[in-house]
Amino acid sequence: MCGIIGLVAQGPVNQALFDGLTVLQHRGQDAAGMVTCHQGRLNLRKDIGLVRDVIRTRHMRRLRGTIGIGHVRYPTAGVESDPAEAQPFFVNSPFGVTLAHNGNLTNAAELKQALFATDLRHINTDSDSEILLNVLAHELHRHGQLPLQPQALFQAVAALHRRVRGAYAAVALIIGHGILAFRDPYGIRPLVFGRRETAAGTEYLVASESVALDTLGFELVRDIAPGEAVLFTEDGRLLTQQCAASPRLSPCIFEYVYLARPDSFVEGISVHKARLRMGNALAARIQQQWPDHDIDAVIPIPDSSRSCALQVALKLGVKYREGFVKNRYIARTFIMPGQAVRQKSVRQKLNAIDLEFHGRNVLLVDDSIVRGTTARQIVQMARDAGARKVYFASAAPPVRYPNVYGIDMPSVDELVAHGRTVAEIANAIGVDRLIFQELEDLEQAVRWGNPALSRFDSSCFNGEYITGDVDFDYLAALRRQHQLEGFAQQQPREDDLEASNVLDLHNGY
Repeated sequence: MCGIIGLVAQGPVNQALFDGLTVLQHRGQDAAGMVTCHQGRLNLRKDIGLVRDVIRTRHMRRLRGTIGIGHVRYPTAGVESDPAEAQPFFVNSPFGVTLAHNGNLTNAAELKQALFATDLRHINTDSDSEILLNVLAHELHRHGQLPLQPQALFQAVAALHRRVRGAYAAVALIIGHGILAFRDPYGIRPLVFGRRETAAGTEYLVASESVALDTLGFELVRDIAPGEAVLFTEDGRLLTQQCAASPRLSPCIFEYVYLARPDSFVEGISVHKARLRMGNALAARIQQQWPDHDIDAVIPIPDSSRSCALQVALKLGVKYREGFVKNRYIARTFIMPGQAVRQKSVRQKLNAIDLEFHGRNVLLVDDSIVRGTTARQIVQMARDAGARKVYFASAAPPVRYPNVYGIDMPSVDELVAHGRTVAEIANAIGVDRLIFQELEDLEQAVRWGNPALSRFDSSCFNGEYITGDVDFDYLAALRRQHQLEGFAQQQPREDDLEASNVLDLHNGY
């Protein structure tokens, strides 16, 4: 999961891109980057860290131009944060292309080999986004020639769709031509665009979520369709074309559960309203399974479960209480790289309000349970605060399978629900009772906002991978890779060893 943004404007874009990336910061806190184009020259700034830390005033002065793209990243592969893997990526041929990408390519290894052996292109990082950029650049070289025609761009995207598998929503800045935005044929990861009329002319903004458009004063036009490519030209034109042979919209349902902001619309569906409906369905399940419950208060795990928890309390007729205070300066633990970092951050992130727990039977409501790390520590916090009994409800079904489309849960070894019954999961996280949402109810809660949606990517819940190319061997390879990365994470890096040697030396004196 990452956040991407692109803007074609009538004036400087640096401040608007910065503000838009800040609004999308919840989609990635590992790295940030922005590139603008001024008089045929790209101005790029990217590094590890939050938007406000990576892009400072001195960088903004250099980020000149009326067209640009940006990216916030969290890692889905790799052990350490590396500035070289921050986005956007750039290639100078043909024309000069820079790209930002949200998603994960399931045939990245195959593409990387083909790019080297056949296309004679070198990939310098472990990022599949660099692979996607080079595939696009190669197809632009094959189909385009100066003066570059829009049809050549669409042909290049069509060729890319034939080669690339997996999830990808991307924005590419092509020097002298504009911004090209496109989604994979399943539309797994979100991408929307909007317009703003100014005295100087029309401006276009494309972003991962509609909240970025709202913040910058753009009117939402629509979601980019699966397989579609949209060209925003430097002279203010908008051109679109369907570039996939058989597109079928199958958005990631986890966007509605956790990833997207509640004030966003994804595929025409209010994320907030979808979560309210999840709460209704979850409350109905509790009433069905446990009609004589003794719940005294419903307490959400902030922030993404609030909408759901509010409806659970309302439907059950019990008190809704805020029992945890969140430290706003700690990043979202789900998207932190490394299990050790996530475990350390939970208690820094949340603090219990003892008065809301003491002597009560409390129902904690969270959006989902993935690794179980956060849930287990929060349950213990509730007990330490004096709760008599602690129950737990998840707005999502058990996460039993790895996600391969851009969410950092690639190994079954990390999933607390894999191979366990509900009772065993309850025991693992230390609760007195555990209730999960049914997948059918979850999908219906989302689909209510857009009845035309016939299918979702719900692979982390049901193990059905919609791209059709994920099999046992693929998942086994991912598992081995994750085990190696976990081992490497436990090993001291060279600079750590040097630091420890220095400490030892000083201690010796």
